[in-house]
Amino acid sequence: MAGPSFVERARAAPEDNDFAIGDDFGGARPTILAQELAEETPFQQLIRHWMNERHAPDVLPGQEMLLGRLLDHIRKQSNDVALLRADPDSSEEEHFRIMLVQTEVERVKFVIRSYIRTRLHKIEKYARHISATPEIHEKLSKAELDHARRYSRLVEDHFTQSVLQSLPEQQRPYEENVAFMPPMTTEPDKLRPVFAHALQDCPPMRLPDGTMSEMQKGQISLVPYYVVEHLLLRGEVELV
Repeated sequence: MAGPSFVERARAAPEDNDFAIGDDFGGARPTILAQELAEETPFQQLIRHWMNERHAPDVLPGQEMLLGRLLDHIRKQSNDVALLRADPDSSEEEHFRIMLVQTEVERVKFVIRSYIRTRLHKIEKYARHISATPEIHEKLSKAELDHARRYSRLVEDHFTQSVLQSLPEQQRPYEENVAFMPPMTTEPDKLRPVFAHALQDCPPMRLPDGTMSEMQKGQISLVPYYVVEHLLLRGEVELV
């Protein structure tokens, strides 16, 4: 006599209230309107933060709680899949469904890894600037801030031992700013243009030429990052 089907076993499994996964496995839709933000799944939220992080020249506030929820859910799904795969009563059709779940888990893992790598790249690129700017510290987790400080010290020690100590004493200061020369400390280029998609009607913003402009919901504009930075931090726009 055949055992219970995959669907029956799934219905009888302990309830998981972390978040709902729809028929589309929580995948991201092409566009996200303002009224839909409250209905986003955690994975859709992660994709939005991932794209913002990739397009923004500055380091954005980290999403530790969101990552924690997703990683907990991935661990639970991986454990459930391992148990079902080990069940000798599982049919070929059920194993195919398990493969689909595993594929979706790998997709979520890819986005998480890419999001973390993007943040790590910017943290290392601006490590000295981050270490010297207390306002940025609240955007980073404790581990990210510790890494930025250690990385900054390593780079400074490397420059000192390989180059600066061989120069005349008056040319050794690391913070020396010379006219028409780039600074030694790399900072985010907030003048860099970005494409901003308005998730709602936005308040007036001042453009580089001094004129005022408003973004209507659904509108996409190409503007310098500093113009929409405050709107991005408030969740009124997303970068595309």
